[in-house]
Amino acid sequence: MAEKFLDPAELPREYPRRFLPPDLPAGEWQELAPLFDDLEKRPLSSRKEVEEALLDLSELLSAVEEEGAIRYIRMTCDTTNPAHEQAYLTFLENVVPKVEEALHRLRVRFTQSPAWKDLPPERYEVLQRKWENAVRIFREENIPLKVEEEKLGQRYQKIFGAMTVEFEGRTQTLQQMAKYLEEPDRRTREQAWELIAERRLRDKNEIEDIFEELLSLRDKRAKNAGFENFRDYAFRERERFDYGPRECEEFHKGVEEAVVPLLRLLHKERAKRMGLKKLRPWDLLVDPEGRPPLRPFKAPEDLIQGASEIFSRLDRRLGQLFSRMAELRLLDVANRPGKAPGGYQSTLTERRLPFIFMNAVGRDQDVWTLLHESGHAFHTLLCRDEPLHMYRDPPLEFAEVASMGMELLASPFLDVFYPKEEEKKRSLEEHLYGIVRLLSWVATVDAFQHWIYTHPGHSRAERHRAWVEIFRRFGGLEDWSGYEEVLEHEWHRQLHLFLAPFYYIEYGIAQLGALELWRKSQADRAQALAGYVRALSLGGAQPLPRLFAAAGLPFDFGPDPLRRAAHTLHRALLSP
Repeated sequence: MAEKFLDPAELPREYPRRFLPPDLPAGEWQELAPLFDDLEKRPLSSRKEVEEALLDLSELLSAVEEEGAIRYIRMTCDTTNPAHEQAYLTFLENVVPKVEEALHRLRVRFTQSPAWKDLPPERYEVLQRKWENAVRIFREENIPLKVEEEKLGQRYQKIFGAMTVEFEGRTQTLQQMAKYLEEPDRRTREQAWELIAERRLRDKNEIEDIFEELLSLRDKRAKNAGFENFRDYAFRERERFDYGPRECEEFHKGVEEAVVPLLRLLHKERAKRMGLKKLRPWDLLVDPEGRPPLRPFKAPEDLIQGASEIFSRLDRRLGQLFSRMAELRLLDVANRPGKAPGGYQSTLTERRLPFIFMNAVGRDQDVWTLLHESGHAFHTLLCRDEPLHMYRDPPLEFAEVASMGMELLASPFLDVFYPKEEEKKRSLEEHLYGIVRLLSWVATVDAFQHWIYTHPGHSRAERHRAWVEIFRRFGGLEDWSGYEEVLEHEWHRQLHLFLAPFYYIEYGIAQLGALELWRKSQADRAQALAGYVRALSLGGAQPLPRLFAAAGLPFDFGPDPLRRAAHTLHRALLSP
């Protein structure tokens, strides 16, 4: 199935190579090594020499990263295919470490060259800051440790991709089971929830083992680089130049003060409307009026066609970009056994084309997921003419504005899937309720990560207690009585903890930006959309605060903007 979407021979090459051989096998180190050697031997004594070398390096890195992206996509599209798995692992083991070593040597050469400081700052300050930081924290001994982390992450994905249960007379994936949590019949929801929870718990020990191996590897990487703990190292590795742990703690405080009360008020209203004395975990996604779940489409192709119409109505150019993705078969949206969980947008970096991966099963959430991932895809397509590969990769905090902002910008056109006004309104309200839950969940996951990596040597039991305490701090009113073990392991489902440590606060920062963009669009949609497109077209060529400014948004995620966001959400969800 995966090959159907990713046969490179079927994809256009719109950016001709100027440095690389046309038939370069980018997954073979012996073919790549001479190209890196060529760059390493070049003179870099003038601005022109530096800029020419940067363009050639950009082309080389684009080809290598595209090869890795293709192998990763194929593996996640079919986790049961041993050839795809082996191809990805071979790339991780034999190519990635050597590229990292070669890239480090090149960064050292560039940053120490006489012309490096002469580059115009308005063009190169972002790259200079990134590379000088990378040189400072690089340690050769960390390369194999990072590869081991990637392999453990792949094991984690394989475990979750294989999870199925028997329900209603057939084998179903956990993604397919999620739709039953929206069913009006409470007993059906409870049975489905219990089956999902029991299936996850069956692998809890192996997942904990994987996580503890990851903790050990990450601690070693941090210590090798001279950091006291992995949190401080991760902030530098993630190039968080414009904020730090203190700002994250302010976000936690703001969520606790402004968002959690709103979440609990919504839960109180939900219990009242459902006629329940207390909510249980399986009562959080169902329509509180007892209406059947929204089912916006039947077949995956209907989802794609509907999204195409939404984007065309929002903006003609965006509609054309999405239609081209569909024509090039750069969308794998259907859920199936053996497919990795979740959704993502990956970039074929040399062709400068996006690929969307998700697990649609006919739920309302599938519509929002495709809108979200399409926002990422538009980011890729709008900045694809940027010549430097390093600048076509935006910081995650703003990359998520592209995706979350698109969700809300597209929301006026939900009638494509919901011709009845009542259903359209319901879909938006459920999404906004989800934003309240997301902000609380972001604070939960981020605070948990801060605890984990500033409490070295903690036991498994201590980790579970800390998780439950943090969960209660930011959580709603649902009652977990009788399911204490499930709650202790609820963090296992958050793949970022395993695959991308400390990548989660970005969603909170970006969600605040997206809500402000939505507020602006309600006053002047054309102006808000113009700012959105303008900022996305910059890719990662400007510092984070300037990207927000280009979109007309403030870069602030402390208590004050969280109070404003909570007010906006309260008005939309609870005002008569």
